[in-house]
Amino acid sequence: MIIVLVSFFLFWGAVEWFSFQALRTLLKRKKMLVLYQAVSLFLAVYFIYSISQFDRSVGQTRKTMLVLGFALMVYLPKIVLAIVMLTEDFFRVGKGSVNYLVKKKKDQPFFASRRKFVSQMGLGLASVPFLSLIYGIFEGKYNFKVIKQRIYFPDLPKEFDGFKITQISDVHSGSFDNPEKINYAIDLVNEQDSDMILFTGDIVNTHAKEMIPWLGAFNRIKEHKYGKYSVLGNHDYGEYVTWPSEKDKAANFQAIKDLYGQIDFKLLLNEHTFIEKGGQKIALVGVENWGHNFKKLGDINKASQGLTKEDFKVLMSHDPSHWDYIVQHHEKNFHLTLSGHTHGMQFGIEIPGYFKWSLAQYVYKQWAGLYENRGRFVYVNRGFGFHAYSGRVGIMPEITVIELKKGNNVV
Repeated sequence: MIIVLVSFFLFWGAVEWFSFQALRTLLKRKKMLVLYQAVSLFLAVYFIYSISQFDRSVGQTRKTMLVLGFALMVYLPKIVLAIVMLTEDFFRVGKGSVNYLVKKKKDQPFFASRRKFVSQMGLGLASVPFLSLIYGIFEGKYNFKVIKQRIYFPDLPKEFDGFKITQISDVHSGSFDNPEKINYAIDLVNEQDSDMILFTGDIVNTHAKEMIPWLGAFNRIKEHKYGKYSVLGNHDYGEYVTWPSEKDKAANFQAIKDLYGQIDFKLLLNEHTFIEKGGQKIALVGVENWGHNFKKLGDINKASQGLTKEDFKVLMSHDPSHWDYIVQHHEKNFHLTLSGHTHGMQFGIEIPGYFKWSLAQYVYKQWAGLYENRGRFVYVNRGFGFHAYSGRVGIMPEITVIELKKGNNVV
């Protein structure tokens, strides 16, 4: 722990020092530099104090989300600026070494003066994450996107050719603060006119009461001909706060499970059901949360008991690491898995069809969109809501519409 703290403060100190060097190159008035240092010190003390006041019995609140967002807006630009200045220093050291050792210019200062345009470029680059984070807080988090995905299966029952599934995931209702935007998103869900809707977990951040103000909005999700089904996500278990007693924790968990019923979604807990159409059927399988670094309560064998390898199966499993470690290799051949969980880290870059990047990819092999292995697919929804950081930059909230098609596999 001591090593971690020392490393953190060394990193923080380096970021502050390099950021100050950039401003010192540009600002000639000493009073402005002193003011900058005073403000930086004040913010550092404020953030440390805020972290020390975090109440684990309460968990995340809008205040903690605001503090985290503010901290990102302060320090992410500084990190970008520090990287630019550090890069310049590598060149300064290189140039100084050449002058001293090769050209024998020992009468010149080893370090060349910092160049003004480098500091200006650094500040310009630092403004990109700063402005992006502001946009993410005020606009991005409710910039809902409907993403449509057609997936082909050679063994799909003919009656289900063209069957449409709407998927939502990671609602995190405790983070919402704009009823108008949420109702707009529900309208988008209803406009898709799908055959069935699936909700792949995380209805709250921690407490069942978070969803109470939003029950009316989510009850506006219209009936779907072939049903409304859901599974649990890692946040639905109330693991991230300290409870007064196990009884209180269990009561909250039961209340969260009841929430899915209150918005008319059938909760599947390590079980399956059949969806029948025109005399043919597919199996809808739902497991509890199974995550490589989280609770492993999902029991794929129990959920699929009685099913055969030949049965066409759609699996709901909140965490895509379940597909990565277990499902894609399972002998019963789960054709399509629907997951969420990652949120795409709510921060990244996406150019549809060309480029996709987020820090999430360094944690999850499957983190946003469609992935395939030997004809077995997983689709990872980017999330309906937001958590921790009260915004989204580049990775927008998603409503997915998946169309099942009979035919050769196409990714």
